[in-house]
Amino acid sequence: MKNKFCFFTILVLFFNISLANDNNEDVKTDILFLKIQELESEIANLRNKVESQDYLIEKLINESISSESRSDENIEDFALNNDIRFKGIDDPKSIEQVYEAAVAALEEQDLEKAFTLFNYFVESFNDEDKKPLSYFWLGEISLINNELNQSKDFFMELISLYPNHFRVPLAHKKVGDIYLKTNNINKAKDKYNFVLREYPNNTASSLALQLLKNME
Repeated sequence: MKNKFCFFTILVLFFNISLANDNNEDVKTDILFLKIQELESEIANLRNKVESQDYLIEKLINESISSESRSDENIEDFALNNDIRFKGIDDPKSIEQVYEAAVAALEEQDLEKAFTLFNYFVESFNDEDKKPLSYFWLGEISLINNELNQSKDFFMELISLYPNHFRVPLAHKKVGDIYLKTNNINKAKDKYNFVLREYPNNTASSLALQLLKNME
């Protein structure tokens, strides 16, 4: 009887040890999975940082190769008043005048005129509120016109120069749209997932999530 009891005790101990080992393995698996997720998130963030840096480097190279003087010509042809006083200087009256004319052209769906005015704005002024918005609308107009490389450049300009601007999450999502349009599916998914992680409470995140679901 005593032998049976000892055997039973050993069997219970073995079962408990085996169960503990199984639990430890489950915990190790969960930890490994979480670490993999963290690494994937870090890699995606690095990709976006590298993308922004690559864009800035390429821009600097292009600017150094072709140092063309900025052209202000034909600004009066945009139905503006003739009292734009100091072209290329941050004169408040000129800033308001050009930007309002650009927005009005956009509302009237005169995309060519709107593009020219927004482009003139970013080349001529340094307004911290309106310049990033001008880059966004230049990207949007280019996207509508299917000028995808140009559109991406404008969105990347906004992302790189004004990383904290409220339009940046949507600009990231738009870059994802460009990747999707060019059938670069993996980059599109990476960009949409980046928007979800970095800007979960932004409207751009909801749009990115819907597109990811459609891609499943």
